[in-house]
Amino acid sequence: MNDMTEVESRIKSLREELEQHNYNYYVLSAPTISDVLFDRKIRELQWLEEQHPEFADPCSPTQRVGSDLSKDFEQVAHRYPMLSLSNTYSEAEVTEFYERTARTLNEPFELVAELKYDGTSISLIYERGRLIQAVTRGDGTRGDDVTANVKTIRSIPLRLLGEGYPERFEIRGEIVLPWMEFERLNREREQQEESLFANPRNAAAGTLKQLNPAIAAVRRLDAILYSMPGESLPADTHFGNLLAARSWGLKVSDAAQKCATLQEVFDYIARWGAERRNLPVATDGIVLKVNSLHQQRNLGFTAKSPRWAIAYKFQAEQASTRLNTVSYQVGRTGVVTPVAYLEPVQLAGTIVRRASLHNADIIAGLGLHLGDRVFVEKGGEIIPKITGVDTDARSTLTGEEVCFIRQCPECGTTLVRPNREVAFYCPNEWDCPPQVKGKIEHFVTRRAMNINMGPETVEDLYNIGYVHNAADLYTLKADNLLLMERWGKKSVQNLMESVEASKQVPFESVLYALGIRYVGETVARRLAYAFTSMEQLMQAGFESLTEMDEIGERIARSVIAYFADERNRALVDRLQAYGLRMTIHEEALAARSNRLEGLTFVISGTFAHHSRDEYKSIIERCGGKNTGTISGNTDYLLAGENMGPAKQAKAAKLGVRIIQEEEFLKMIE
Repeated sequence: MNDMTEVESRIKSLREELEQHNYNYYVLSAPTISDVLFDRKIRELQWLEEQHPEFADPCSPTQRVGSDLSKDFEQVAHRYPMLSLSNTYSEAEVTEFYERTARTLNEPFELVAELKYDGTSISLIYERGRLIQAVTRGDGTRGDDVTANVKTIRSIPLRLLGEGYPERFEIRGEIVLPWMEFERLNREREQQEESLFANPRNAAAGTLKQLNPAIAAVRRLDAILYSMPGESLPADTHFGNLLAARSWGLKVSDAAQKCATLQEVFDYIARWGAERRNLPVATDGIVLKVNSLHQQRNLGFTAKSPRWAIAYKFQAEQASTRLNTVSYQVGRTGVVTPVAYLEPVQLAGTIVRRASLHNADIIAGLGLHLGDRVFVEKGGEIIPKITGVDTDARSTLTGEEVCFIRQCPECGTTLVRPNREVAFYCPNEWDCPPQVKGKIEHFVTRRAMNINMGPETVEDLYNIGYVHNAADLYTLKADNLLLMERWGKKSVQNLMESVEASKQVPFESVLYALGIRYVGETVARRLAYAFTSMEQLMQAGFESLTEMDEIGERIARSVIAYFADERNRALVDRLQAYGLRMTIHEEALAARSNRLEGLTFVISGTFAHHSRDEYKSIIERCGGKNTGTISGNTDYLLAGENMGPAKQAKAAKLGVRIIQEEEFLKMIE
């Protein structure tokens, strides 16, 4: 008993200490311990909680890692509507708002000026100091419950500090993705030849809608809170409530400022119009709110927005410069991307020399000519884009019209454009140099075969003629490598050992490494567990592929087309001959059965023994099928805690049997 008391005490102590360190780092930006020491303490707490599940707490700091225990998003009604603000774009419109407010109130008033952060709106609900729910704006009256994803955001406390907070209250704010994380995320997506996020706002919104909170966790979102609706609040002013929220550990912007006069408002706008470029997150304007809650109530609302608040939007920064040339880049999957090279111009604090033109449709819509004066914008975009052409500046010296190329700039092959796609592709995937090298670079990445080789090494090996495809990596000879410039015995030994170790990489990673178009890590894992071997996958038909959960027609056709090419089949045969794993590991195969054959399941809620993804894998290994929606063809609804009432009602209406976790585990023994 004494030992258990000590364990519980240590768990409690670690939680309190880690919560304080989270607050110091993510809210105050003033860490007091090193990352190494923090990680050591979080690992200790995680181990203690695993050994003693009786002390589990959903608000523990260990829950920040983003477990893939999740649920489909449920619609939640807002207690107080989340209305949008009216926008203004000039000081004259701000003056009009100020004077209208003064006339209506007919008494002195203060405004609170705040930065308008460019993210996605969120409503957080706390009960007895603990975060119990997080809901998106949605349509203003109802939003999506994204609590599991929001719990991964370290600047949002799961448990409040201090005291004096209401028994239950709501606080609203903006989920944002810092510029540094946005750039890191886009670099990773670019390496995988996935479409880039246009701006941090889109990235933040997309992250909140991920069904797997583990994805949200690694994207390192942040949150800035700015409003507390409702009654029984600690202060009778908006600014006072912000200060109270800050004292409870909630992240409130320290840029908020009370303004007693219109001139103070204009001074604030001018200052942050320049200073915002130095902020770690995107902003697109200023929000002005009447400070007194009593006066807010007197001013009231229109159908769409409050009369006591307004948004002033910064003008997107734009510059005019000359278009010098347009070049075309070829990626590993053959996608051809146009890039505009510009006369260098200062824009949003940086020198811009190039801008993305995205695709042929964008080029055609702009009507570009070489030598044109073009308008370049950054605004909320991290990647500059051309927004228009100054046709009045054209002269007889202006060059030819820019038309999307018809031949590959690298190998001369005629480009193709599949139906319903905006991109042009070079189909010469086996001999087009950037495609060949790109496929090898993808093959050796950490998430694929994890071979210790960078793009420069791939370039050298390709140029010297040692590798023409991924299988050639397994024919490399140490003696040949030692003849290359800048290669010593140690570096050659490391590479050869890394190539040999890659033969132990699991089948799902091998499948991902092949670089089949549209088959990312998650899809590769699903395909690997569904078909268990490369041989079975190569024989899979369209129907058997599209019957799988989350495998659509586009992916199915891509997989079939890949294996229909004899050169790809020959590559797979060579890789198999060199010892790469072409079947799912034995432990997973041993767990397979036909106990659920012919049965279709829908999973909803959270579970104690396995995650939702693990249950999906178990169902597939036992011969069953997963679907995301309940229909007349559904046999069972596997229900966990916090299952959505809508799914439960639909299952009851259609006569679908609802089973709990323990009953399901007995079914599969």
